[in-house]
Amino acid sequence: MKTNNEWKNYQLLATGNGEKLENFANNILLRPDPQVIWQPPYDLETNSKLSAVYKRSAKGGGQWDYLGKVDDKFYVNWRKLIFECKLMGFKHIGVFPEQSVNWARMIETINKAKRPIRVLNLFAYTGGATLACLSAGASVCHVDSAKSMCEMAKKNVGISNLDEKKVRFIVDDCLKFVEREIRRGNKYDAIIMDPPSYGRGPNGEMWKLEDNIFNLVNTTKEVMSDNPLFYLINSYTTGLQPTVMKNILDIVFKENTHIVDADEIGLESKDGITLPCGCSAYMEFQKK
Repeated sequence: MKTNNEWKNYQLLATGNGEKLENFANNILLRPDPQVIWQPPYDLETNSKLSAVYKRSAKGGGQWDYLGKVDDKFYVNWRKLIFECKLMGFKHIGVFPEQSVNWARMIETINKAKRPIRVLNLFAYTGGATLACLSAGASVCHVDSAKSMCEMAKKNVGISNLDEKKVRFIVDDCLKFVEREIRRGNKYDAIIMDPPSYGRGPNGEMWKLEDNIFNLVNTTKEVMSDNPLFYLINSYTTGLQPTVMKNILDIVFKENTHIVDADEIGLESKDGITLPCGCSAYMEFQKK
C-alpha cells in the first residue's frame, strides 16, 4: 500500500467501528468508512474536541450533526497547494487526502519529462490532481459534470497562486467530452481518471464503473499524443482490484511500451493503523 505524509494541517486521528476521526485544520470530524471493520482504540464519538459527525440515514444518504464549532470554510495544505474545504453532502469535505500519493508521483513524472505536457483530468472533482500538474508546469484540461466542483477547483487554483498557469475548466459529461475531443483532433500527453463507482448517464441511465471502465479507457486512447507520458486510474469500487485496472491498461495500450504500477493507496493514522482508501493504477510510457 502506498501512502503520503506531507499534509501540513490534516491528520487521520483514529479509526474503528465503521468510522474515521480526522482533523481538518482544527475541525475534528467523524465520518463513516465501510472499510473500517475493526474496533477503535476508544469510543470515537466521545472525543471532547469533536466538531461534527456525519450520520447515515436508513433511507440512504445522511447529514452532518454539528456538535461544536465548525468553520464555514477551512483550508488544508499539501506542500505549497491549498484546498478550500467545507461540509457537504454524502460526507464529502472537498478533498481526498489519500490522493496526495498520486500527486507526488505526477509532479515527479512531469518534472522529469523536461518538455511541455498537456494533461486531461477527467472526473476531476475539486482539482487536487489539476493543482499538482499545474504546479509542475503542465497545462491542464479539467473536466467534471458538476459545476459546483469546477467552481471549487477554480478557487483552489487561485488560492494556491496557480491562476497564471494554463488551465481550462469544462462542465460536461466526461465520455461525451472525450468523444468530441477525438472529432476535434485534440491530443494529451497524460490522462487522469477518477470515476465514481455509480452514477447517472446524460439520459438518466444507471452508470456502473465495472461495466463501463474498459470502454472509457479504450475511448481515451484516441486522445493520447504520439509521445504520451502517463495515465492514472483511481478506483473506490470494492470489486475493482489493482490488478484488474493494470490488466485494462496493459490490454488497451499493448502497442505502447509502458510500465504499470497498480496498488492500494491509503492513510496512516495517528494511532498506527493504515486505512485503505481505494486503488490506483499508474502507467508511465517509456521513451521512444
